[in-house]
Amino acid sequence: MAKYRNFEDMPVWQNSRALVDLIYNISNQQNFAKDFQFKDHIRRTAISIPSNISEGFERDGNKEFINFLSIAKGSCGELRCQVYIALDQKYIDQKQFDELYERIVTIVKSISNLIKYLQNSDLKGRKYK
Repeated sequence: MAKYRNFEDMPVWQNSRALVDLIYNISNQQNFAKDFQFKDHIRRTAISIPSNISEGFERDGNKEFINFLSIAKGSCGELRCQVYIALDQKYIDQKQFDELYERIVTIVKSISNLIKYLQNSDLKGRKYK
């Protein structure tokens, strides 16, 4: 695994940031934009993913980073559920759903792999040197 100096260098953070942008663009469309509570909630859920990745990274310890990655992974599950709801309410079409779903699943896999790497690593983080 590559050694990252900043969370901005991490592909999982970059992908989750791009997902937030996509959620914002989609949630600005017609009927979706009129459902203010749902639009706000799905945006906050999406924002939680890169936010927790970055916060965990900045804690400088693997245990804390794993905890924040776990929270980010949980937000991915919540967002996946909300994407189903958006489809059911016809706020998004099947093509948009498929794209969002695939991006979320890809991020979950990346987070899971990073957690496994950190759990098996002898390094404990910069704060423990």
